[in-house]
Parts: sequence; C-alpha cells; structure tokens
Amino acid sequence: MNIVVDNGNTSTKVGIFDGDNLVDHRVFHSLAEVKDLLEATEADNILVGSVRHDPAEILSFSTATRKFVLDHRLPLPIQNHYKTPETLGVDRVAGVCGGLQLFPGFNTLVIDAGTCVTYDLIDAERNYRGGAISPGLRMRFRAVHEFTARLPLVGVPDTISLWGDTTETSIQSGVCYGMIAEMEGIISAHQQEFGNLKTVLTGGDAPTFENRLKASIFASPNLVLIGLNSILNYNVKR
Repeated sequence: MNIVVDNGNTSTKVGIFDGDNLVDHRVFHSLAEVKDLLEATEADNILVGSVRHDPAEILSFSTATRKFVLDHRLPLPIQNHYKTPETLGVDRVAGVCGGLQLFPGFNTLVIDAGTCVTYDLIDAERNYRGGAISPGLRMRFRAVHEFTARLPLVGVPDTISLWGDTTETSIQSGVCYGMIAEMEGIISAHQQEFGNLKTVLTGGDAPTFENRLKASIFASPNLVLIGLNSILNYNVKR
C-alpha cells in the first residue's frame, strides 16, 4: 500500500494507492488533519511532495517502512531537461509524471489550473521540456481589484457571460474568457509544434474551464496524486 501527499499552496491532498489504483483520497486544510490520517493508516511506502510545509515533518506522521521526499535529487521516471531543477515546483514534476502515466508514448501537455496556472510538456520519449507559469483565476480577480482604485473584488461566477452588463460581470467575463483564450492559444501552439498531442487539465479551477475549451482535453482531478504514486513506485522498484 502506498500513501502520497501533495502539500500545496491552499490545501493538502492525500492519496492511498494499491499498486497503480487510487483507492481513496482526501483533501485537508490543516496539518493536524493530515497527521491524524497518516497516523491511522498503515502503509508500506510514502512519498511527500510539498511546496509549503517541511516534508520531513509530514513524513514523521507516518509509520510506513520506506519514506521519500520529492525534490530535485529524487530519481524520476522521466528525463528532466529543466535548467534549474532545484527551482522546479514538485507539483509540476508530479503533474507531468501523471500525464506520462495516463498517456505513455504520447506528447502530453499538462495544464494545472490552481493558485497559478502551469503548462508543462512531456514528449513521447519521456523528456520533460519545461513549460510556463501564469496567474491563476483568483489571482487575476485580486489583481484587477488591488491595482485599481474603484474596481471591486469579485468571485468566480456559476455561469460566464461573454458580455458583462455590470462592472462585476464585465470583470468576470474578461478574466474568465481571457484565461480560456490563453489556454486555447497555448494548446494550439503546442499542437502545431508537436502534432500528436494529448492535453490533460487538472487543478482546483479545472471544472470552470473543462467544458468551455474548444480543444480536446482530458480532465483528471487527481493527476498530481497519480504522478506522485508513479514516482513512488519507480523509486521503490529501484
């Protein structure tokens, strides 16, 4: 049994795997909740990927036999061509490894719509080429409000109108359709460059966009957990 922990900027996701099969997953907003689950769960192996808390602290909660931290020194099932691997977010690494797990032998673009939006490309030969980072949905709403004198802070709408008929709906339209245009433009550029391309969409804001993108995409809400587990299995078998 494997446990993988994705300690992100806004929440912590924990996945429990039997081999390659995700049998349970939880989302937490405090380390105390993570601690309670890990202490109560028997596992053979655990891997922690963290962009927020000390991964050693999270590992200490588990009684698993083999413990791993995802950082730039851990062996990966991909060839990493990033020039500064020590600065590469572990969530991005896990995302492309998840893309590889879902679509081995394909050029795959992974879009993670979270606090920031990240775009990462792994090619058919398992080469991680790099990617791009842009502001996330709520970051854009905050920027519109904080960098102007009178525009309000608005939230994500249930429905997105192409034309806003109030200031609030105009901001919502501009931000949301701006992100849609950005995603479609980046997908199109990668399709022109790589041809036979799979696109995977994940992240907390993915549901806002998955049915609005014209490009063919595969939505995978647990992609990072899948990628973390593939990295864990790769290291356990070494």
